[in-house]
Amino acid sequence: MKITVISVGKIKEKYLRDGIAEYAKRLGRYCRLELVEVADEKTPDGASEAEEKKIKETEGDRILHAIRDTDYVIALAIEGKMLDSPELSRLIESLGVQGKSSLAFVIGGSLGLSDAVLRRADYKLSFSRMTFPHQLMRMILLEQIYRGYRIMNGEPYHK
Repeated sequence: MKITVISVGKIKEKYLRDGIAEYAKRLGRYCRLELVEVADEKTPDGASEAEEKKIKETEGDRILHAIRDTDYVIALAIEGKMLDSPELSRLIESLGVQGKSSLAFVIGGSLGLSDAVLRRADYKLSFSRMTFPHQLMRMILLEQIYRGYRIMNGEPYHK
């Protein structure tokens, strides 16, 4: 299976780049992983609702351009469905059984995802009702995908 993680902005902190690289390496034995970064837009202090919407739309257009027609799209969104690790593992496994060979996980920028991206999503996944830094979310997502493959394969992984 090919898994693409499409995210907004570059990772600035070394510890996050290192963690992402580690999980990307570990995932190499289970799937083909591609990490795609699209440019983020600077949000001015005190931006109006209209300005924020325009920023999300601009970032959303970039995300949509990175999604292939054949991708099954899982958008990370607070309003999505919350799963535990075994449920995420079963979701990924069942999509493979259904013949979905290309999954795209989408992580928005600091303002979230545009309506167009949310409409394109086949599934909306929430990790929590809390807000996490979008850069940190990449590492958390990769760890959970890795954990999911370990669960799928009946391999031990710390709880």
